Amino acid sequence: MSAKKYDVYAIGNAIVDYEIEVDNTFLEANGVEKGLMTLAEQDRQDGLLRAAKSNIRKKQAGGSAANSVVALTQLGGTGFYACKVASDVDGTFYRDDLVKQGVATNLSDAKLVEGVTGKCLVMITPDAERTMSTFLGISSNLSISELNIDQLENSNYLFLEGYLVSSPSGFEAIKEAKRWAKTGGVKTALTFSDPSMVKYFGDQMHEVVGEGVDLLFCNEEEARLYAGTYDLRQAIEKLKKIAKSYVLTLGSKGAQIWDGDNIHYIDAVKTQAVDTTGAGDIYAGTFLYGINHGHSYLEAGNLASLVASQVVAQYGPRLKKSKIREFLTEIKNKN
Repeated sequence: MSAKKYDVYAIGNAIVDYEIEVDNTFLEANGVEKGLMTLAEQDRQDGLLRAAKSNIRKKQAGGSAANSVVALTQLGGTGFYACKVASDVDGTFYRDDLVKQGVATNLSDAKLVEGVTGKCLVMITPDAERTMSTFLGISSNLSISELNIDQLENSNYLFLEGYLVSSPSGFEAIKEAKRWAKTGGVKTALTFSDPSMVKYFGDQMHEVVGEGVDLLFCNEEEARLYAGTYDLRQAIEKLKKIAKSYVLTLGSKGAQIWDGDNIHYIDAVKTQAVDTTGAGDIYAGTFLYGINHGHSYLEAGNLASLVASQVVAQYGPRLKKSKIREFLTEIKNKN
């Protein structure tokens, strides 16, 4: 890679996560569709938060692309995160957490404005599946104004969070960023983020993909939904037409990675899953670290699989920096 300041410039929602333990009865009683990320109005989310108050485990800064960039910086990479928060307690908490994690951000220089910072209720059932209720708050107003073109052009990759297609201004922002990336010779990576984004915002997602991306992250369900077929083989052929390379995660079956020439199969690392929150996020961040720092797609995939296996064995979407660095050392020693 060229000697640019940042490995990855990412754009995504700034969301404070509330991790909550619930059971299926709670989801049914409160009319929550299990296993999906559902966008909620503030009143709806406040009601869920009150109902689950006694089961809250912890609160931390989150958001899909943010979790990815944090993983990258924990491994020793360099990342910039463009997002939007309000001047409330959660907004200040969010900004300070990014800085603490070593992530450069537009929030460092921006004056935080009045409003409500986005929140996500991550409801975890005993089978380790996560169901999310997200109130985007001021993050839904993320726009072209939050872009930092100089920093974007000084990055190897632009990383786009698929969740932004649900916001009109966010949708325009990621399309504009992609145009700037192309002009500046910056590679573009996209994550579909969640099946609901492909299912309910398919037209917007297809428009973001446009003529294609350099690297695509998705899971099996997202690939099928995007391609409009239940046949995974047909879906994969569609992915090859829109992405120069892809990472297709397959849950307990591991992952399939295409580097543009060859397909690599990555075995899943066996673990006792307690919370799948952030597994895809940390996989993407670790993989991006790997290909930015001299690792092959196969090596980056193995490292990402190892790290992701550990994040699902705990509550929360992040590992401690010391732990994630142990896995990097382990992979280096094998090579």
